[in-house]
Amino acid sequence: MPATTENTKDIELPVGFETDPAEDALAREALTTARVALLLKASFFGNMATRLPLVNADEWLPTAATDGRYFYYNSKFILMLKPKEIEFLFGHETLHNVYDHLGRSKFNLHNPTIANIAADYAVNRDLVNSKIGVMITTVPALYDRKYEKLSMEEIYDDIYENAEKINIDDLADMLLDEHLDSDDGEGSSGDSPEEDENGNLKSKSKPKYSKADRKKIRDEIKESLINSAKQAGNGAGGIPGDVARIIQELTEPQMAWTELLETSIQSTVKSDYSFMRPSRKGWGSDFMLPGMVPENTIEAAIAMDMSGSISNDMGRDMLSEVKGIMEQFQDFKIKLWCFDTNVYNYAEFDNTNIDDILTYEPKGGGGTDFDCNWTFMKENDICPERFIMFTDGYPYSSWGDPDYCDTVFIIHGPDTIKPPFGNYAYYKFKDHQ
Repeated sequence: MPATTENTKDIELPVGFETDPAEDALAREALTTARVALLLKASFFGNMATRLPLVNADEWLPTAATDGRYFYYNSKFILMLKPKEIEFLFGHETLHNVYDHLGRSKFNLHNPTIANIAADYAVNRDLVNSKIGVMITTVPALYDRKYEKLSMEEIYDDIYENAEKINIDDLADMLLDEHLDSDDGEGSSGDSPEEDENGNLKSKSKPKYSKADRKKIRDEIKESLINSAKQAGNGAGGIPGDVARIIQELTEPQMAWTELLETSIQSTVKSDYSFMRPSRKGWGSDFMLPGMVPENTIEAAIAMDMSGSISNDMGRDMLSEVKGIMEQFQDFKIKLWCFDTNVYNYAEFDNTNIDDILTYEPKGGGGTDFDCNWTFMKENDICPERFIMFTDGYPYSSWGDPDYCDTVFIIHGPDTIKPPFGNYAYYKFKDHQ
């Protein structure tokens, strides 16, 4: 249930006051201490937090906020919190940035208040599960175990559908921070942070940003995310699974399986040099250079893992894609077979019988032994320019021979499966792409 404490329900958060330099110094010290603690205990969050300059915003901000570029804070609010609660607060702002909650709510969700509430539920849950600092209870905050596995959008839908039964204003009062919105115009509004007499940054009004500003900030967040993950190294363990997936997508981008399949097959096109008739541009020359003449011939071997995880419908889907790619070329040769612990139903296709590939009958259904493919190729003197395997990614032992030929794995399985060699992409059935 939402976290509250009896003695904090009626707290009036301070805003719009003249900053006390002594109080602000204490607040900055507390914030700095919390960032150092995060660097030591949760280095990814510490690195992300340290990249945000601290900006006093006592004149307009009651709690804290971030735009992805600065960490805005109310000095009196910070001094209310316990040290580990400040660590939690930094984690809170970090995840808003990483998850791009502002952008998601701006363009996908039409009720901004409910979107902000849903974002806080999602962020606070992930921080509690990752044990980043301690959940803030000095002031009320949003947390409910029923949202344990839901995305921000799914939480939004639940609140929106039950809005008549829920006091939305009460939930909005429990937001830990101010969610800065963007401007629909071309320019930005709001004062930029300025240095005070002590060299500390201070903001006098709530900033707003144009779409161009927002795009630039999102790019900066992505760069910060990648750099923070690299610096954290082994200390990146324990971060929320969604963050880990975002980092993986940024650092290990994968093609869609159809795109990788097409690129892999096209890369086998053979070309040769030949003395062609020179163009008019070369008529004044006393010599002729050879030009490239593509033979437009491609060769590939394809193995389908029929150990039980790939259905006949999936098999036909895959072969349909192969047929479409091959028909782009004048000449091609495909060697096709199925496997589980043995190889079955070997067939060859070229431009004279490619239509028959759609009626190819997959066979198998036993265990899974990737090595049988390489044994079969070696015994039958098959050394393809490209070997493509459709599989669930769960071999009985090894993934095969990395040195025999170039290999591409199209994996029908979770994106946590990583082949030890070759290129790979993840297969999704057409209805769910």
